[in-house]
Amino acid sequence: MEKTKITIDIEKSEKAIRKAFSTCDDLKFRQMDIGRERKVRGFLCYIEVNVGNEMLNVLGRMIAFLESLSAEEIEQTVKGNTFALSDAEPYEYMEDAIKGVLIGDAVLFVDGFAGALKIPDKGYPKMGVSESDEEKVVRGSSESFTDSEKANTALIRRRIRNTGLKVKEFQVGVRSFTNVAIVYMEGLADTKLVEETHRRLTEYDIDGVMDSGVLEQLAEEAWYSPFPQFHSTRRPDRAAIAILQGKVVVLVDNSPVALMLPADANSFLKTSDDYYNRFYMASFARLLRYAAAFFALTLPGLYLAVTNFHTQILPTPLLLSFWQARIGVPFPAALEVLLMELSFELLREAGVRLPGTLGNTIGIVGGLIIGQAAVDANLVSPIVVIVVAFTALCSFAIPNEEFAFSFRILKFLLIFLSAWLGFFGFLIGLFGVLVHMAGLKSFDTPYLTPYVGPQLNGYQDEKDALVRFPLRMIWKRPIYANMNERTKLKKKEK
Repeated sequence: MEKTKITIDIEKSEKAIRKAFSTCDDLKFRQMDIGRERKVRGFLCYIEVNVGNEMLNVLGRMIAFLESLSAEEIEQTVKGNTFALSDAEPYEYMEDAIKGVLIGDAVLFVDGFAGALKIPDKGYPKMGVSESDEEKVVRGSSESFTDSEKANTALIRRRIRNTGLKVKEFQVGVRSFTNVAIVYMEGLADTKLVEETHRRLTEYDIDGVMDSGVLEQLAEEAWYSPFPQFHSTRRPDRAAIAILQGKVVVLVDNSPVALMLPADANSFLKTSDDYYNRFYMASFARLLRYAAAFFALTLPGLYLAVTNFHTQILPTPLLLSFWQARIGVPFPAALEVLLMELSFELLREAGVRLPGTLGNTIGIVGGLIIGQAAVDANLVSPIVVIVVAFTALCSFAIPNEEFAFSFRILKFLLIFLSAWLGFFGFLIGLFGVLVHMAGLKSFDTPYLTPYVGPQLNGYQDEKDALVRFPLRMIWKRPIYANMNERTKLKKKEK
């Protein structure tokens, strides 16, 4: 669409602005007569609340300065931005000036000047930096991303004070004009990865983008997969670590969730304090998370396969204990497990939607009461309650919520296959999940990195996988980083 140039006729500009913002009562106009003879007309437009008192004081001083100038001097002053306001850039087209107002800046029009001057301010009201409620860590920063893309960029730059940190900004949404920033370290991130990221994020025209999750769904190549192909985080330090490893971080305005790419299954089971603690503490915690991910996926299905089809592999005392616990239970074991799993998922969802501490109380107390009442009423056996509760506990141990949700969904697939075909169905389901993960890619990086093709990076990526080696031994960046900048750690020469 062809843009309309701003003319020197201020009446046309004012008419165009008022037409664009007709019936917008939150838009404020301030008309003024400036210059020595007060013959130069001007007007300022901005969204109410966006421009604070401090900026209005600055504008007042600026207008007072203009009042001492002639018409020709005013035009040169505005054109050359001799006010020394940072980021006060001129707009050449009316559409850009309107967009500037919508972004949250003030825009100044002056008669005789074929353009408009953007006067930046704090923009829309936003939440300040707060403590992260998710991705809890034992050691490390407690800061969380905010709803402002600019503030989030600053939080990353606070941790990486290097001119090589690049921020590529653009807007998405044909009606929302949402700011999006691609943040990466020049030289470390592969140029093709940055270009591919921008291409995918701008591939679709969409009305509005209210959260980074919208872009995540549109940019995923394997959209049908239950596994996320973007690694999301609310922690600035986690995003900074990813950038230093050669990843690209995507920040979306109005969203406190940053997207890191490329993603692999191993990265979802890491936490930022894995790098702050000693290697044996980090390795033990990571092994626990891997075991938790496995049991979150397989335990209910494995229980059904063993108790319904392959009881001979159980010790006789344990088998008799299971049989005695199921005496009087009216439902088949498969239906029993399915009902309890659905009840726990319902409790979890209710706990998330309820406000504050009430949600946590409902999740814990509700689970105890329902489980105990179901056992007392002989509707389920105690062993099923233990299996379902342990499975839920394992899913909570997975650091990333989206990755954990994938296991919660696939768990039901293994339950159906195990109830139908026993251990054979269990193995088919497990093999199918592994085959799917093996064929999955995130921006051309295999999802099972570094367990596939470890030799491509000299087996260095395996040092930060299932077990985290001492930091002094992890001297190479992962395989997706720029090939010429793989070395990240070396001892200083004396």
